[in-house]
Amino acid sequence: MRKINERADQGAQRRRWPILESPQPRSERHQPRPNLLRRRAWHILEAPTAEQPAVDAGEALGPQPPDDATVNFVLDLALRIGEVQMSSGAGASDVTATIIALAAALGLPHCEVDVIFTSITVTCHRGTDLAPVTALRVVRSRSLDYTRLTETEMLVRKIVRGHMGAEEAYTELRRVTTAKHPYPRWVATVAWGGLAAFVALLLGGGPDIAAVAFVISSVIDRLGRYLNRFNLPFFFQQVVGGLVATLSAMVIVSSGILTTDKPTLVVAAAVTVLLSGLSTVSAVQDAITGYYVTAAGRTMETALMSAGLITGVVFALKLARMFQLSGKPLLEVTTTTLRYLPVVVIGGAGAAACFALASYSTLRALLVAAAAGAIGTFVYGGLILLHFQAVSASAIAATLVGFCGGVLSRRLKVTPLVVAVSGITPLLPGLSTYRGLYQLGVEPGGNISTLMTAVAVGLALAAGVVLGEYLAQPVRTGLGRLERKFAGPRMAGPMEPSDRWLE
Repeated sequence: MRKINERADQGAQRRRWPILESPQPRSERHQPRPNLLRRRAWHILEAPTAEQPAVDAGEALGPQPPDDATVNFVLDLALRIGEVQMSSGAGASDVTATIIALAAALGLPHCEVDVIFTSITVTCHRGTDLAPVTALRVVRSRSLDYTRLTETEMLVRKIVRGHMGAEEAYTELRRVTTAKHPYPRWVATVAWGGLAAFVALLLGGGPDIAAVAFVISSVIDRLGRYLNRFNLPFFFQQVVGGLVATLSAMVIVSSGILTTDKPTLVVAAAVTVLLSGLSTVSAVQDAITGYYVTAAGRTMETALMSAGLITGVVFALKLARMFQLSGKPLLEVTTTTLRYLPVVVIGGAGAAACFALASYSTLRALLVAAAAGAIGTFVYGGLILLHFQAVSASAIAATLVGFCGGVLSRRLKVTPLVVAVSGITPLLPGLSTYRGLYQLGVEPGGNISTLMTAVAVGLALAAGVVLGEYLAQPVRTGLGRLERKFAGPRMAGPMEPSDRWLE
């Protein structure tokens, strides 16, 4: 009986871990341990001798984490951080690597993470004596607040580097997640309108067309804000947005206010705004990195939102044709000239900055996003002047945006995801999408090739960003660290490798 009590006291003493305090540095935290499996196997085959002392039968094999309350506390903290990343559009591979790094930094030696589109599951293995602990958190809401994402990533870096304990981190995370948006809601509305105005200029429109696009997109944003009060699904909000954008543009053009008799540019600018919030980049990243369930969920969401937009635009075109609001709604695609290239670059920078502002980015992230948008549109316009196809030009420009964002964003303390999504926003195929929808829904014997080209451009932009981030990792982390060089594209979370390999 005394031996049993002594072993119980030793087990309780062994499982105590100062995990709620600031973790120790890596050099002090990891000491070499004897290979207990090899020692126990030796005693199975051979009798104990003086050269090989006997192994205590009460000594546990495998990891020795702290008590249940501490394990649950750390898992809850890691899950909440993963939820913030997932709801902000981070890839499943980023969320997985972040949770594993947090668990290792806070004393949980071996955790398995399963991320799907709507939930995150983490299991902590606790050796041979104790049962594993599993925690799950459902990702219910999704919103674009890049300031919250950036502050969460800074918190993760402090934890991983050993500058903050679990209790302090939990308090800081609660402050970040419950804080209000850094800007008033009307600032985001103005930013969405500014995005439409800059896109109209980028497509070749004049100041009057840009002004009308600004007003229409601002009205659509306020209308969506109003519909949110009734919990209207986002699919129907996309239907309403496409309907209002197309029909109002045709009514304004038919009234003779604008200098053009074709509403294509106004509608294309509004369609680009409605396409900008879709998670195409994250879906492609998840598919490339092997998280196919999450990629399928994101792809389904993108397809459903696009279907809502298509429904609204086609319905508005039918109404316009019925009431003869505009006889020639289509506008021929204008080619970029060398003289007009500076205007395209300014429009791209302004559009990227407006998207970052509408997503509640910090001022530093806004400036970096503007630079990324300028680089992307400059490369795209230059390649079009060299007679490249739209798909290949979009892929190359997006790759350069992802590469520059991956190399410079972390040095400037900006999340690469913010730079990537904002940088490719001016290149979204709003004009091609509208032309394809008109040809498919209004013209007799509709042609689907234009719409398929728009889909190909969108996929090329997303894949190019992921490729650029992948190519940036050797430059950012050092050519000699192969385990980090080929870890996969990372757009959020810590870059320091965890102490165990990701199988």
